[in-house]
Amino acid sequence: MSSQCYTVAMDLGVCQLRNFSISFLSSALGKESASVRVDNSSSGASVVAIDNKIEQAMDLVKSHLMYAVREEVEVLKEQIKELIERNTQLEQENNLLKTLASPEQMAQFQAQVQTGGSPTGTAQPPVPAGPSTQSSGPSA
Repeated sequence: MSSQCYTVAMDLGVCQLRNFSISFLSSALGKESASVRVDNSSSGASVVAIDNKIEQAMDLVKSHLMYAVREEVEVLKEQIKELIERNTQLEQENNLLKTLASPEQMAQFQAQVQTGGSPTGTAQPPVPAGPSTQSSGPSA
C-alpha cells in the first residue's frame, strides 16, 4: 500500500488527514512508530483492516468534497452569467442615455467625472432634443 501524496491541494489534504489518522490509530493501538507495518500476525491483519477502513473513509471524504466543490462552481457560473447579462443591459442603457443627452449635459458630466464629483448631485435630467418643452403661456 502506498501513501503517495499529490500536488493538488485537496489530494494533499486528504493524504495528510489519512497520515494523521494512521498515526493516531497507531498510537491508540500502542505502536511506538507512526508507520504501520504489515506482518502475518493477527494484530497485523487488524491494522491492515483499520488502514483499509481509513482509506475508504478518506475516499468518501474526498468524493463529498469534490461534490461540494462542483456544486459551488455551478452556483458561481450562474452568478457570472447573471452579472454578464446585467452588465450588457447597463451598457445598452448607458449608450441610450448618451445618445439622448444634450452636448451641454455630456460636457457637464465629463467635467464632473474628471473632478471626481458625483454626477447625480448637480446634474440635470436629460432633456429630449427637439422642440422646447416649456409652454409659452402663463401657468395657473
